[in-house]
Amino acid sequence: QVQLVESGGGLVQPGGSLRLSCAASGFSFSSTAMSWYRQAPGKERELVATTYIDDGGTYYADFVKGRFTISRDNVKNTVLLQMKSLKLEDTAVYYCRAWVGDLHWGKGTLVTVSA
Repeated sequence: QVQLVESGGGLVQPGGSLRLSCAASGFSFSSTAMSWYRQAPGKERELVATTYIDDGGTYYADFVKGRFTISRDNVKNTVLLQMKSLKLEDTAVYYCRAWVGDLHWGKGTLVTVSA
């Protein structure tokens, strides 16, 4: 079955960096667009970034442009989110998402940006 497992979250100071990883299995990863979403306390889940297939490029939400980079490894079936210049407002649970006949989510990894 489809499995998405996020890792790499943690506590970081403002201005710091983190790299999130999502390990995918159970579907044709190279044929699937992959996205990172986040949900801050008391807020709705929002799209952060997407990586498309066949060098279709990437999409970034305005609030992360220039700070976050999404990438994929179609050999390791992994999608990464490199985050730099982190801000307090980046604090959230970050989720990996894939559409494989249906919407699939990982359980998320918590990123806390705090001084």
